[in-house]
Amino acid sequence: MAEINHFEYGWITPALSYALSVLGSALGLVCAGRIRTATGAGQRAWWGLLAAWALGGTAIWAMHFMAMLGFAVVGARIRYDVPLTAASTAIAVAAVGLGLAIVGTGRLSAVRLIAGGLFTGAGVAAMHYTGMAAMRLDGTLGYDRARVALSVGIAVVAATVALWLSMTVRRGLAIAASALVMGVAVNGMHFTGMSALSVHPHESRSDLSGTEVSGLLVPIILAVVFGVVGLVYALLAAPTDDDRAGAAYLDARRDGLPEVALAEPAPDPVGLRARSTLGQPGTPFPSRRDTGRR
Repeated sequence: MAEINHFEYGWITPALSYALSVLGSALGLVCAGRIRTATGAGQRAWWGLLAAWALGGTAIWAMHFMAMLGFAVVGARIRYDVPLTAASTAIAVAAVGLGLAIVGTGRLSAVRLIAGGLFTGAGVAAMHYTGMAAMRLDGTLGYDRARVALSVGIAVVAATVALWLSMTVRRGLAIAASALVMGVAVNGMHFTGMSALSVHPHESRSDLSGTEVSGLLVPIILAVVFGVVGLVYALLAAPTDDDRAGAAYLDARRDGLPEVALAEPAPDPVGLRARSTLGQPGTPFPSRRDTGRR
């Protein structure tokens, strides 16, 4: 059995993976809060998509990949299958989106919450092990079934708690505390699943297909950066509750004005309107002769 190192670069990769999970969780909770205040189906779908990307793409999948940067097998090369890696991303986003759709439509109940947690937790576990299956190395991967089952259980519980928080938490301090807790749960699920892994090296080396981790690092970092910037911009550009309340107040004031007040002419403090006819079409320009005759 080959020797496995989960922290090849020390504390850097787990610290970055935790930071990504907390950042994605915070953005996802804020976006999920906008689902509750959305006025139409289109807005709810839009905020649901953004929340799914923040939670599934950043808090879960990006965290998983960042933690995998510190994974190494002594004496073995590691490459990654690009289509399977992309598929793991889609699984994570789709699983979170499905869970949000289950708990976000209609009144929140225990049945909806449990169903959404099961679907989302199973999707998160599928993402993790799909990402593991994307690894290509000179060895055979083996898993301890008990620890795999434990990691799936953690994923389901963490997903259920995350969905409940996304539908109930509103204030900034509560969102920050919830994001910290969700970061612990997501990382706990990942490293529990990684602890179930064992590698049995092959006797001879072969040509490995796939891409090295350095080839995937730059595009993934760019996707995360642009995704986070886009989420922050969407949140800042969207009207807040105070903006909507102010617009409603102005509409009410405008609708409440009487028609007579709207039809009143502009004030004429010096009486020029009554004495002057210059502004009327067809009026001749007055002269001194006309004044003298009078």
